[in-house]
Amino acid sequence: MSFPAAMVRRMQSLITAIHEHADAARFLAWPGDFDLDRGDHGEDVHLASGAALEGFAGDGAGGTYFFCGDGGEERPVLYADSEGGAALVAIGLPELLRLLLVAPWWRDCRAFTAEESGELAAQYVEDMPDLAVRRDRAATALSLDLPTEADVLARLREVATEAGKDFILIFTPEDEPYDPLING
Repeated sequence: MSFPAAMVRRMQSLITAIHEHADAARFLAWPGDFDLDRGDHGEDVHLASGAALEGFAGDGAGGTYFFCGDGGEERPVLYADSEGGAALVAIGLPELLRLLLVAPWWRDCRAFTAEESGELAAQYVEDMPDLAVRRDRAATALSLDLPTEADVLARLREVATEAGKDFILIFTPEDEPYDPLING
């Protein structure tokens, strides 16, 4: 029995797909600032709830993406920066990748307004005129449909401020919580 290529891609893990598709990996590395080879946070941390925490990717500034709890790529994703801030940013890897593809400037988007995001997007496009083409190529390689910029940022804020209340990252040596990166 043979499966269509799109179905095969959905059946394999997204992490595997990123490794297999150079266009997707390059876009996620920059401008997404997401690298699967940087999953070590460098500090001893845990979730206040005691749920499992697995670093699986990071950024160039020392931030780390963690899967929370048990399971696979559908687990909630928490991001912790190197300055002691953290936030739940997605429910599952597909949602995180959509965020990184549509709004790679999300860390600089503090007010979550269309105006603010538009200004940041314009800066990225000025530096990378083929941004949309590269983004679309990466999304196709990963078999991801892309939401609008407004929808992806609204979802980020919703996840961080509502579901995120249950995902508090603790700096273990001092038993102190990280500061929220996104406030409600």
